[in-house]
Amino acid sequence: MTLNTAAADTAAPAALDADQLAARIAAGHRLTEAEALAVLATPDFATLPLVGAAGTLRRKHFGNTVKVNYLVNLKSGLCPEDCTYCSQRLGSKAEILKYTWLKPDEAVAQAGYGIAGGASRVCMVASGKGPTDRDVDRVATMVEQLKEEHPQVEVCACLGILKDGQAARLKDAGADAYNHNLNTSESLYPEICTSHSYQDRVDTVQQAQSAGLSSCSGLIVGLGETPEQLIEAVFALRELGSESIPVNFLMPFDGTPMEGTWLLTPLACLRILALVRLACPDKELRIAGGREMHLRSLQSTALEVANSIFLGDYLTSEGQGAAQDLDMIADAGFVVLGQEASSPAEVARRLREAAHAASANEAQATAGGCASGCGTGCGSAATGCGPSAAREPVLRRRGAGTQQGPNA
Repeated sequence: MTLNTAAADTAAPAALDADQLAARIAAGHRLTEAEALAVLATPDFATLPLVGAAGTLRRKHFGNTVKVNYLVNLKSGLCPEDCTYCSQRLGSKAEILKYTWLKPDEAVAQAGYGIAGGASRVCMVASGKGPTDRDVDRVATMVEQLKEEHPQVEVCACLGILKDGQAARLKDAGADAYNHNLNTSESLYPEICTSHSYQDRVDTVQQAQSAGLSSCSGLIVGLGETPEQLIEAVFALRELGSESIPVNFLMPFDGTPMEGTWLLTPLACLRILALVRLACPDKELRIAGGREMHLRSLQSTALEVANSIFLGDYLTSEGQGAAQDLDMIADAGFVVLGQEASSPAEVARRLREAAHAASANEAQATAGGCASGCGTGCGSAATGCGPSAAREPVLRRRGAGTQQGPNA
């Protein structure tokens, strides 16, 4: 049984009493495998009540706040690993931007775009199996500079599999957290990746924890996992003590082995998020990559169980516009964590005004200059520079899979 089959509206009502289960979990009960299977088997017509029940736990621990996170892709593509889902994998034919390390000033400037949009955590990510000590020093310099300019912002590094001492170096530089997703269950992992092991991922999360970094580890759903394997992965995250759990929904990039894999429905995504909330009631739950294409019109409904999102774009794919994200938060009756005194709609308005002002400045730039923030100085609209790239330069657009440039 795979997750691509939506529960039929004609199915008999599930035996699960979601309200009762949520109340028991609030009182200290630990979700069991049988209960988790019942959550995933919830019929479509009972999914919104399930979301409401799980949402009581979300509000108990996080109120009506939404934590906004922003990704900075420090190094894109050219990865030697063979993860089947990844557009940056070895041999990938996906049309993504590929570049080596950003300079510290550019990385910090890009982080500032997300912070201006309400982000309280910046995730600094680089492709590859894992960093060299020199790479860690490079990122540590970026972290120190970012913390100096924005001391209130949390910094999460995501650099792959760590070696001894590297987590401590990042911690000393001021990093607050380290992300390394388990992605899927141990039983499915050999079908997803062969160039490193599931245990390598567990070891890295534990290294980060030992160094005093907050652990961020989550999932990619829609890989063909069975309900049992999904539960196995969620419970592994619970045992690992992941403090932040991003749930990614597979984006089946053309040019990867997972091309054309569409196994999720919006209601199935809601059931998965409800499962994670019920299993890990007091942990940050983030709707991450792929939410736009899989949750679609139910994105704001997902905020009833998830308390965290990525703002704007992902590593190699374009997300929903940042102002639209903030409008969505406001429309659903939530506020941005750290900006509770400001309506997300007001933050979105300021973001749009900044984008329009930047566009006006761009239009006045000379043809030989580059004001798009791409860092190349090329002045070419074909590569994302020049006036054609100025529609919303406040947040970097990555143009993945399109003819658009990096700031289009």
